[in-house]
Formats: sequence, structure tokens, C-alpha cells
Amino acid sequence: MKRNLILTLALLLATFSGFAQKNGQTVRGVVVDAFTGSPIVGATIVVVESNPIIGTNTDNNGEFVLTNIQPGRRTFTATIVGYKAQTIPNIMVITGKESALNFKLEEKVTNLGEIVVKGTHTKEKPLNEMAMISARSFSIEETERFAGSLGDPARMVSNFAGVVSGNDNRNDIIIRGNSPMGLLWRIEGVDVPNPNHFGAQGTTGGPISMLNNNLLANSDFITGAFPAEYGNALSGVFDLNLRSGNKQKYEFTGQVGFNGFEAAVEGPIKLGKLIRNGSFIADYRYSTLDLASKMGMDLGTGTAIPEYKDLSVIVDLPTSKIGRFKFVGIFGNSFIKLGRTFNKEEVSTHNQIGYATDFGAGLNVGLLTHTLMLGETSKLKTSISYQNSNSTTKNDTIDYVNKTYFLNYGGKLDENKLTASIQLKHRFNAKNYITSGFSTNRFITSFNDSVYMKSIDKRIILTEVNDKPSTLYKTYVSYQHKFTDVLTLNGGLHFQYYDLSKESALEPRLGFQWQAVEKHIFSLGYGLNSQIQPRTTYYYKQYNKSNGTYAENNKSLKFTRSNHYVAGYDWHVSKDFRIKSEAYYQQIYNVPISRVEKEFSMLNSGSNYYIADVDSMENKGKGYNYGLELTLEKFLSNGYYALMTISLYDSKYRAYDQLWRNTAFNSNFAMNLLAGYEFKVGKKKNYMTFDARTVLAGGLRYVPIDLAASKVAGEQKYDYSKAYVNRYKDYFRFDLRIGYKQNKGKFSQEWGVDLQNVTNYKNIYSEQYNTQLLEITTTYQQGFMPMFLYRINF
Repeated sequence: MKRNLILTLALLLATFSGFAQKNGQTVRGVVVDAFTGSPIVGATIVVVESNPIIGTNTDNNGEFVLTNIQPGRRTFTATIVGYKAQTIPNIMVITGKESALNFKLEEKVTNLGEIVVKGTHTKEKPLNEMAMISARSFSIEETERFAGSLGDPARMVSNFAGVVSGNDNRNDIIIRGNSPMGLLWRIEGVDVPNPNHFGAQGTTGGPISMLNNNLLANSDFITGAFPAEYGNALSGVFDLNLRSGNKQKYEFTGQVGFNGFEAAVEGPIKLGKLIRNGSFIADYRYSTLDLASKMGMDLGTGTAIPEYKDLSVIVDLPTSKIGRFKFVGIFGNSFIKLGRTFNKEEVSTHNQIGYATDFGAGLNVGLLTHTLMLGETSKLKTSISYQNSNSTTKNDTIDYVNKTYFLNYGGKLDENKLTASIQLKHRFNAKNYITSGFSTNRFITSFNDSVYMKSIDKRIILTEVNDKPSTLYKTYVSYQHKFTDVLTLNGGLHFQYYDLSKESALEPRLGFQWQAVEKHIFSLGYGLNSQIQPRTTYYYKQYNKSNGTYAENNKSLKFTRSNHYVAGYDWHVSKDFRIKSEAYYQQIYNVPISRVEKEFSMLNSGSNYYIADVDSMENKGKGYNYGLELTLEKFLSNGYYALMTISLYDSKYRAYDQLWRNTAFNSNFAMNLLAGYEFKVGKKKNYMTFDARTVLAGGLRYVPIDLAASKVAGEQKYDYSKAYVNRYKDYFRFDLRIGYKQNKGKFSQEWGVDLQNVTNYKNIYSEQYNTQLLEITTTYQQGFMPMFLYRINF
């Protein structure tokens, strides 16, 4: 108690001395229990290495305010008796925007007596307390700091061990050799469809993210053996949290860069006595290239100008008696024309030669959550959500001589989704915790498409379904027992039922973590996971040429399932450096394969703008992935950081012909090396940053083109007997980012330039049969490209 009294006196002195500091910024935040989220009253917040000590205590709502914090890198620590201390390091305090901190303190199993103001570095620790292995948290700053990330969280995580990017022009996330379709996206605890512009049903990636990184809070990324609350996924989870707006003052942001022209406003909402600390954020973005084109600028892309816009809205309404309400709205649409020109010399990376494609997509998500604390040990969270995803596709063949188009394929998808969920978290004591929940996901699907079949000179229907309902029910329970502060065991069950296929799955999950000695942590994880197929796959129609009839032969498809085993070792060499390694094995079964296309497996789908139409599929396919991962990470401190990841893996599948083949995503290896340095300039309020990234990975697997057959048919034909046998040459890329941050009075500015693929290395994207030249031509991924960013906060 004597030590706490001395600390309190020091904080009082610091408060008076703080008046002498001018032009400082306000840092606000909240301290809550890591498991239940209940506010922690009386916690001490200190600015590390401040002299005299700068600090404060949390109020009855667990909130705190620190004023007159000078711009620059600052580290903050939260402590209170009975909880493990937590440090949030190297927060960049700027003049144009207040900083918001969220401390989540973990209760101690053994009370060791009086505390010492010395925080525990938990930079990489996942926010979900049930995630024991293959999981880490990330911050909004990392989505901007890492060269090549372009403010996109999906591109940022491609630097982590076990993750490979499909190609430069999309942000598909390939985890441990799995299809990107195996990824689950969540926002504020609610499952959502593909949150990317130009995204198609069933896929999880796209060229431009609709998730505005300026609105993100710290979030989790999980790559395997995930806790029981996550379901309907095979490879990983992106569990995203969105921040709340400023509760005390209005703030504005303007930005222009790769992701578009952007304007944002945030500020307080006060509705009498009921809501005194509410807030809102509204953010709108518009395609940079589209606006430049409309202004008459020649971008050198012909008709292939990406048009997109999105609006994000967050309203946070905490009440004094009836809990906290939070509304999130994300609305966006996109459109592009590819290859729509009669100049046959123009080749599109995304479009087959001799074809023109118009593609449009839209996503609208509205979700409302209500969080109610049931005392200090329980939390009840309910959510409702309406989501709509839609897309239109028009694919024409081109007659270069007569300058005409002929409709080859046309499709229109519109799917509504209604979601309701409830989750209860309860802490029995410092050793025992339980989480349980239930959700229902109601899909209303409309999908109509057709294709011209040249061999019979007739247009046939591929899918024809309107307002077709189906429902996925999910429920789970997770239990955590902490034997000591260094030994934890998790166990859980996840159950799901899909009424379209009338199938259910009960999935056990297990996690174990042991800190054998100080700084050395061993972890084990297991999970049985199941995933439904893309809805369009169930409704695909087979055309019978002999009698002109159709049949839906995919309706009985079941879940694809997998067993995931992971073992890990984490050595925290020092407070800002760690070495982590993981080994894993994934057994996949019940994979849809086709008795017609005998080399086909659904494991190879999901990295493009569509899902292949395949008939007569059965759940008889298998697959496996195994590998080793190594991470060496020096967290940002003393002005610099470094990250090196090495992934070695093998990914195989077996289709109807019973042959084991490489999957389309079996690149075998990936290595990332990132480093960055920042230093003060001018009057020590401004910063210059340099960030670099080098990637070396195995090339993409491909199905070779059969040149002789293509010449005879007059169109592209493949040699499926050699499917995925070979890879393109190894992928290499070096990116450099240079930034300058200026703090000036009541506003701050930032300039940045991302130099993409500095060496202009030619990474192969695909090979195509050129119907004009009667030869195979190669198209390449993105060459050298500079991208610029300007941001102002005030």
C-alpha cells in the first residue's frame, strides 16, 4: 500500500507540472477485463519513462484521459492489483487527432501481492482469450507501416508466416496451402461476405478492400485450430473490430491515395441523460483512377478503369442502464470493363485474349450489436444484421475484323442474408471461464446465368434460381481453465446445421499453452472444421444435349471437413524481440470432386473473380497440407522494427481419378523480410519513415495450355493430364515506402510514396492462347509502380 500511496502522490505532482506543457495532445482510453469486457475502476495509467511521471486513474466507467501529451512515440502502461499489467508500446501521438487506447487486462490466477509499475509486453497476443495458437493481433498502424500493404489488412497479413498472396492485383489470402475460400471474415463478431470491391460470391478477396483501415481497431488474425466460436471455415479467421469516434470533440480526416479520395468526420453524440458519451464516424471513399479519368487524364489503361465507391458509418451509443448499442454500416459498389476494345494489340492481365468483360459488384452490410454487462463477471452480446451482396457479369467474344461483340456469358447474382446471434461470456473465478453462443444465418439467393455453347450453337442455362431460401444454424461452447498463470487449457464444441443439404456437424476444439520457464511458451491446438459450399454450386444445372433437359445434380453436396493439428514454440528473447515456430498438419476430406471432370477438386477454387461451374460433384475428394513456419520479429522500438518469416509447406489433393496432385496453391515456400526505420526531423515533432519489404516465394501452379488442341478448336484448351505439375518461376518482389509525418498546431499531415516492385521484376500471372497469333502468350503481374498518399487530420 505504501508503494501505491507514493505513486498516487507522484501522479498528483505530475498533473500540476503538466500545465506547464503547451501544445500537447489528449490521449483517451478505457481499461476493461480481457475476458468479459467489464470496466476496471481505479486502474493506473502511466506514460512510460515520463519525467516527472505522467499518469492518471480510470473512473467508474473504466475510462481515463491524459492531457498535454507531447507529439511523438509514447508507451503507456495499465496496472491494478489482481491483474497482469499491460503495455501498449510506441503509440504515435499526433497533433491533428486524439489517440484512443483500449487496455484489456488479464486477471491473475495467483495474487502475488503489491504491484510494480512495470508492464508486460503483449504486442502480438490475440484479443480473443480462447485463441491459444496460430493467432496474433495487429494494429491499424501495421496496415500502413508495412511496405506494399497499401492500408489493406489482407495485404498486410500476407507478410505473416503461413500466408501467401495469390497475385499482385488481388488480396486473396492463401493460408497454409488452403484455398482462399476457406477464410472467414467477421466484423464486430458477425460473419460477413467478401468485404472487397469487385468480389464475387464464394470468393474472399478482390483488388480493393472495402474495409477502411482508418476505422479499424486492434483485431485478430487466426491461421488454424481456431476456438469453438468460429465456424463454417477451413483455413483461417479475420476477426475485425472497428473503433468508435471521438466522444468529446469533432475531428476530420482528408486523404488521397491508392484506395481512393477519402473524407471522414467523427464526433460526439449526446442525447440527454440516457446517452452522454456516444459517438459517430462517417467515412466516404471514391476511386482515385475513376475521378482522374473523369477529369480527362489519360491513365494508359484504356477502358479498364476501376470504378468504385464506399461509405462506412459507425454509431456507438453507450447508455447508463440498458447497455451499449453499436451500429455499423458498410455500403459499396464497383464496376470495371476489361478488354473492351477492338485493338487486338491490347492485352489485359485479367481477361483472356479475344474476350471483353464487364463486371460489377456491390456489398451492403448493416449490423447492430447490443452489449449488456450482467454484473462484473458476465457479458451478454446480441447482434442482428442485414447483408446484401450482388454482382453482374457480361463476357463477350470479340470480332476484331467486323468490330462487333457477341455475348458469350451473362450472369446476375443477388443474395440477401439475415443474421441474428447471441453470445454469453461468464467468469466463474480467476481460473475458469466459459463462452457460449448461437447464431442463425438466413440466405435468400437469386442467381441467373447462361453461356453460349459453341459445339451445339446454342445458349444454355447454367443456373436459374430466384429467391431461394436456406439457413445455416450454428451454436458453440468454449471452456477455459487456468491451472496457474503459466498453464492454460481450452476445450470447446461447435455445432452447425445447413437445411439446404440437411447436414449437421459436431466439431471438437482443443487448445493448450504452457510457459515452461520465463520467456518460453509451448502451445498445442486441434480443431475439426466444416464448411458449406458456395451457394451457386448447389444450384448449378447440367444440360443434357440428347434431350434438351436440365438437372441439378449438386443439391446433395455436404460440408467439406478438415482436422487441423498444430504445435508451436514461442521464445520472447527480450521485451521487443521474439522467435516463434509452428508445425502443422491438416487432413481434408469430403471435398467436392466431379466424375465428369476427373481432375477437378473444389480445393483449387476461390482465387479468381468467379467459382467454376462443375456438374455432378460428389463429396469423395481428399487433401492434406503440412508445413513448418518460422518468425523472427523485432517489434518497433528505438525507431526501428524488423520481421522475417519463412514458410515451408506441401499441399496435395486427390480427385475422382484417384491421383494425388499438387493443389493450385502449393507454392512450397515463402519468405518475407521487412524492416523500417523512423527518425525525428525539424523541431522533433515531425518524423521521416523508411520501410522496405522483400518477398521470395514459389511460383503459382498452373494447368498448361494444349496448343495443338487450341488451334483445332479455335479457342483455349488445357492439358488437364498435367494439371498443377509445374510452377511458374519463383515470385520475387521488393517494395519501398517513404513517408513524412508533420505535426503542426491543431492539425497534422502525412505524405507517403509506395514504390511497388522497385526492381520491375516480371512475375508471371498467366499464359493465354492468342486466337489471332495462334500461339501461347505470357502476361505478367504488376511491374514497377509508384503510389502516393496524402493525409490531413484536424
